[in-house]
Amino acid sequence: MTTKETIGTVISNKMEKTITVAVKTQIKHKKYSKIITKTKKYYAHDEHNECIVGDIVTIQATKPISKTKRWRFINKITI
Repeated sequence: MTTKETIGTVISNKMEKTITVAVKTQIKHKKYSKIITKTKKYYAHDEHNECIVGDIVTIQATKPISKTKRWRFINKITI
């Protein structure tokens, strides 16, 4: 079984051990063939509170940690 990982940008770190990550995906409109950018927000578990707003991070799907957290922080991506 493979685990799902995705890359996104941290948009909030105000909670204790939790970050909010925005993941942008581009899709093509079925009728008009225009490229549309969709944004999805995920809550991820950050054990050591090491992320700051603006970081590009990798998150991984996991079993439910709380009511809304189903992802965990893996690592920061440096550019």
